[in-house]
Amino acid sequence: MKIQGKMFMWLSAFILVMAVVYGVWSKEPAGTTALFLAFGLAIMIGFYLGFTAKRVDVGAQDNRDADVADDAGELGFFSPHSWQPLSLAIGGAFAFLSIAIGWWLMYFSAPLILIGVWGWVFEYYRGENRTQ
Repeated sequence: MKIQGKMFMWLSAFILVMAVVYGVWSKEPAGTTALFLAFGLAIMIGFYLGFTAKRVDVGAQDNRDADVADDAGELGFFSPHSWQPLSLAIGGAFAFLSIAIGWWLMYFSAPLILIGVWGWVFEYYRGENRTQ
């Protein structure tokens, strides 16, 4: 994580220089603001990665002699079957479609989104997957 933190810090320095150069040359406020916001995001990520790297064990990515397989291992738990993303996708599609068609469509998309979020959060608290 240490190398990623350094990369984001260097990226934030580059973006800051480019934001100043762009702002002076173009005198265009929207692009200059966007570059300064990108600088802020890059420095936040770099600070977080550097701050976290001090508190976790050294990973394989920080060792120059490491192989790709050295960082292999458990990636986490991924649900093998779930219908909740389908409900969220349909509800989200209706919600974005309501911007083009009419806000009345939001009345149909909000319950789909809420049902999808509720089902996804409590998916492993009930039913056949309760013990996983």
